[in-house]
Amino acid sequence: MQPDELSPFTDFCYLFLSIILEGAPFILLGTLISGFIDAYLPAGLIDKWLPKNKPLAVILSGLLGAIFPVCECAVVPVIRRLIRKGLPVSCAITYMLSAPIINPIVIISTMKAFSTSVGQFSIRQTETAVAFGPGFMTSSRLIIAFLVTVGVGLVVLKFRSSSILKPGVLPRNLNNPASDDDSDHAHGHNHDHGDTGPNKLVLAMRTTMRDFMETAMYFTIGVAITAVFKAYVTQDLILLFNQSEATGIGLMMVLAFVLSLCSTSDAFIAANFPVPQSAKLAFLIFGPMMDVKLVFMYLSVFKSKFVIILATTLFFVIGILSYLWIRL
Repeated sequence: MQPDELSPFTDFCYLFLSIILEGAPFILLGTLISGFIDAYLPAGLIDKWLPKNKPLAVILSGLLGAIFPVCECAVVPVIRRLIRKGLPVSCAITYMLSAPIINPIVIISTMKAFSTSVGQFSIRQTETAVAFGPGFMTSSRLIIAFLVTVGVGLVVLKFRSSSILKPGVLPRNLNNPASDDDSDHAHGHNHDHGDTGPNKLVLAMRTTMRDFMETAMYFTIGVAITAVFKAYVTQDLILLFNQSEATGIGLMMVLAFVLSLCSTSDAFIAANFPVPQSAKLAFLIFGPMMDVKLVFMYLSVFKSKFVIILATTLFFVIGILSYLWIRL
């Protein structure tokens, strides 16, 4: 067997391990936060912090990532535990979708990526290229992401939690979120506020271990699919991205979905990709909200029908907004 025949498989192994090693710490961080939320956060506390006005609560949830920045790899177990603790599903989903984009780390990385590639706008080498500098692209990414995520949250307000969440994620009594403590007792958890510190720490570690194993399983499946795509698809397909602006937008979102890049590093790829700016925006916004690994992770929390509807809605809404935004 020739060495060249081994290269795709070698690439697959390298990519698989590198993505796993990159994402695993974020999953561990997310599950640790999830475990401590389960053990120490009183049920319904975050719900009490948010405004009573539901639409306003959704709007503020879209900005929580600026205070509590979480990578998309880590946010799913966190919102799962927050929902169990009484956070409204609409607020949880809004935070889940917005936090990987609307956070300080991503803002800095996006600014840096487009600062080093301002002169590489090969699609539109005109005076308007100056307007598409780092400030414009970064602010556009944040604004569109905020509008989309808040919009999704406001729509979710119209639906019952039981039609969106898997039964194991719901508190036993939907009409009384505070009874989540009782349901946890029924599962062998001890949330009595009189617990000692060591007991709560043990509970936090047990919850972390359980959530990490489940989340890592879905994450690994998604990473395997991503590594296969990266290792076996040729660069010649990039030529397809510039057939038209609409084609570029759609294919860039598909690429973001398959590549499953971290939101802290995806801007460096998008900034230097030879596609229209609208396609770059779509890539930067859609990827952190919906990719291969996230689909499998979402399926651990949400019903499959909701995940399909969410993915389809995000694809078309983000694509249209990205196309129109450049023309404003």
